[in-house]
Amino acid sequence: MSELVDVAILDDDLDFRNYLEDLLKDEGEYHVRTFATAAELLASAETQVPEVVLLDMKMGPDHGIEVAETILTRWPSVCVIVITGYPSLEDMRTTFKLKVFDYLSKPFSLAQLRQTLRNAIEQFGLGRSAHAKFREKLGHRIKMLRTEKDWSLKDLAAATHLSMSQISSIERGINMPSVESLLAISRAFDRKPSELLASIEF
Repeated sequence: MSELVDVAILDDDLDFRNYLEDLLKDEGEYHVRTFATAAELLASAETQVPEVVLLDMKMGPDHGIEVAETILTRWPSVCVIVITGYPSLEDMRTTFKLKVFDYLSKPFSLAQLRQTLRNAIEQFGLGRSAHAKFREKLGHRIKMLRTEKDWSLKDLAAATHLSMSQISSIERGINMPSVESLLAISRAFDRKPSELLASIEF
């Protein structure tokens, strides 16, 4: 089951913040928090790191590029989308060097915002439960170990006495292996289950 994508909006314009918040809440897919200053956003992120930050480029004393740099240095997995009413080529170059995900120029349509967020969700794998993410990472790790041995699905099935369809569904992150299956897979790769689990960045 999908979870709401956690979006933080940083913009010093109260009307625009409220407008974006209402748009996203109406979509029904986002948990939205809004902030008027970078200090508020950064303090909140210490407790709960957002998955996406919609970041205004020009906000009084706070400059979007510096804020983006701070966010991505502290939390590299955050998806930062820059919003600006005054796009400049120089700013765009700088933000993309920082690995900012995308750039929206005001005024933009709901369709543009929706598509940008959909792209982010797809690329960053946002909104999925922790259980689903763990399943996918474990499946990917098993597939990598099989590839390193130059084994086919049939080879791993023979080594584990599991069916090829079982292994395929585990590798694709569709199913979680049972304890017995995990033991069999670990043995096939000459590893302890704890080693296999510890090798996943989660």
